[in-house]
Amino acid sequence: MLTTIALSVFAAVSCGWMGVCAVRDHRAALAERKSLLDDAARLFASSRITFGPDHFPVVVGRLDDGRQAKIELIADTMVTRRLPQLWLRVTLSEHRTSQRPTIGALARPTGAEYYSLVHDMTDWMTPPETEASLLMRGDGRATAWQAERVSALFQNLFADPTVKEAVITPGGTRIIRQAAQGDPGAHKVLRQARFPLTSIPAELVRVALAEAEALSAVLAEDEHAVPACEAA
Repeated sequence: MLTTIALSVFAAVSCGWMGVCAVRDHRAALAERKSLLDDAARLFASSRITFGPDHFPVVVGRLDDGRQAKIELIADTMVTRRLPQLWLRVTLSEHRTSQRPTIGALARPTGAEYYSLVHDMTDWMTPPETEASLLMRGDGRATAWQAERVSALFQNLFADPTVKEAVITPGGTRIIRQAAQGDPGAHKVLRQARFPLTSIPAELVRVALAEAEALSAVLAEDEHAVPACEAA
């Protein structure tokens, strides 16, 4: 009888201690998130850092030509039987809304990509051949020439397996890249999305910015810019 009581007390104390440790580790992980984009912010002459409800930072800065770039992090835990993914999302906003079509591609689609713009596009397009499965869609306004040009760029971009999504719209472009995978121990034991890094490398952000600019330029020869108020 006493042995059973002792074991029950020990089990209760152990569970309580594990709970305390889990809460402490979770709070520490949230605190660490806040500095993840500090190096990215230094890429701009002036930038602003804010924080989302998930404690991940958001950096907004300006390129040399004045266009706005927004740098974000997305913790993706929606797909089962896979480690959580930390995505780097870079959005480049144009000075003026153009008449170019909306075209995007998503690598290895599962349907659970809540952050994807491609899933909301209505027109199915034939994707280029890549090693990874690719979903390509648009708004139905692309000419054959535009589709060919963008498809060639997508083929080059998605040759890199860390590229998840690339999108061109009249108002800007977006690129999503893998920044990190979740820590296996934290995910399997505590079901937490913890990522083994203290800062997103500035070079990774530079690459993503360059890719967003390449997306912006691919249809430049065929664009006729109009003021945003007229295009709305």
